[in-house]
Amino acid sequence: MSDVIVVGAGVVGAACAYYAARAGLDVTVVDRGPVAGGTTGSGEGNILVSDKEPGPELELAVLSNRLWRELAGHGEYEGGFEFEAKGGLVVAETGEVQRQLTELAAKQGVEHTLVPGDSLRDYEPELADGLAGGVFYPQDAQVQPMLAAARLLRHGAESFGRGTLRLRLGAAVTGFVREGERITGVRTSQGDVLGDAVINAAGTWGGEVAALAGVDLPVLPRRGFILVTEPLPEPLIRHKVYTAAYVTNVASDSAGLETSAVVEGTPSGTVLIGASRERVGFDRTMSVPVLARLAAQAVALFPALREVRAIRSYCGFRPYCPDHLPVIGADPRAPGLYHACGHEGAGIGLAPATGHLLAQALTGSPTDLDLRPFRPDRFSEESL
Repeated sequence: MSDVIVVGAGVVGAACAYYAARAGLDVTVVDRGPVAGGTTGSGEGNILVSDKEPGPELELAVLSNRLWRELAGHGEYEGGFEFEAKGGLVVAETGEVQRQLTELAAKQGVEHTLVPGDSLRDYEPELADGLAGGVFYPQDAQVQPMLAAARLLRHGAESFGRGTLRLRLGAAVTGFVREGERITGVRTSQGDVLGDAVINAAGTWGGEVAALAGVDLPVLPRRGFILVTEPLPEPLIRHKVYTAAYVTNVASDSAGLETSAVVEGTPSGTVLIGASRERVGFDRTMSVPVLARLAAQAVALFPALREVRAIRSYCGFRPYCPDHLPVIGADPRAPGLYHACGHEGAGIGLAPATGHLLAQALTGSPTDLDLRPFRPDRFSEESL
């Protein structure tokens, strides 16, 4: 029997398991597939503060940014998940958009530098002409998300002589075990797994897992495509670079297709090109028109990419919540059940803070941030 069962072996579930084990808890991670087999394996690895509006999510992002840097600074992790403190450059096509970016940066209160149009190429020499300016965020960073999830689970299993961490992969959760009203485990395709608490870290499928416990979480899939270029012999792009439209799209409630230029390099020399968003259920059908639009937007931002070949593309599903905030904390409707899902496209960046805060809650410690804005029952009619 475990102290904690984590449902989901993506990066959020891995972070929950890691910090719970560090806190001295015995942890079992259950997943129907492999490590990082869902949304995590389809992500770019973004760790961003630049795209967050002031408020609870930005506070979560700032805490998580610090935790990622602490993890990357440990000798056993160094280079282990390709952490790059590259910084992010948000660019504006017009003076009015630059004014809006400037106002947002001032309200966010995080470290930033205003960049006039004639200084943009000091940051990115290959940027297109005619851009009005931008804002540089030095805290923005990137990891390789699959490596990050695997490393967190591995080092959580080593557990620093404290708790323990076990993996049960290929085990689909089919229900919950209860003693009275309290949840005391999960039923899986490989048998029951018992524990004092269960964390729902199932990402885009978090709503389905919650429904098995008889509670409602409005987590919906939001599909996105990414283009990957051939490896380049020399780095073309120094930072994560995106247009101001990306910030708008992240906060949008539209179910329709939205795209914005997001371009960044990787240590392997490839360039990742995004981003698209649309709510089409779990439809994985490849869309050539969407990929063509992404390519055109990237070339408009970096004309040198016109001569670079795209070698593959992939899609994934962001776990979208109607208020654009993740669901983190104990569910009062199902004692023993905790949630760590609904992070939309920010799950990789917000994973350490999510795991850290839940470990504090599970051990009865004061949490570093107020979890009330992320409470699981906030969508109910009573809460509204």
